[in-house]
Amino acid sequence: MAENHKETKDTRDTVRSAQSAGDGTVVLCAASAYEKKYFFNKSFDGIPKDIQDQLHIICVLFTEDIGGIILFEFDKDGKLSIRTEAKASDYNYDEIGAALEVKEIQKQRRDMMNGLELYYKAVVLHQPLDLEAWQLE
Repeated sequence: MAENHKETKDTRDTVRSAQSAGDGTVVLCAASAYEKKYFFNKSFDGIPKDIQDQLHIICVLFTEDIGGIILFEFDKDGKLSIRTEAKASDYNYDEIGAALEVKEIQKQRRDMMNGLELYYKAVVLHQPLDLEAWQLE
């Protein structure tokens, strides 16, 4: 679960560029402090509603506290990462705070994120799952 920071324009452009990057990246959800909007990829409507709600809350709280844009995205191998972006003109964006908050989300929501990775690998990538190898610590 990696995190990454980058400058951006708006949520719509960020999601579009991530989806069409050609590297197999698929955005699960995103939120923007600039537009006060939340995006959830309808391709993942099969994810339980309570998990969708948790993702919504995490994204909105992040943008309210830190600013910028937050994206949860899968890479071509099914690894879920959290990426943050900010406008170049956003001097209130807290890059250090964003990195710390992402690490905290990854720590507190590790089980949820591992479950989402399993879901993506099974449902989207159609990979056979070795459930013995996937254990909660």
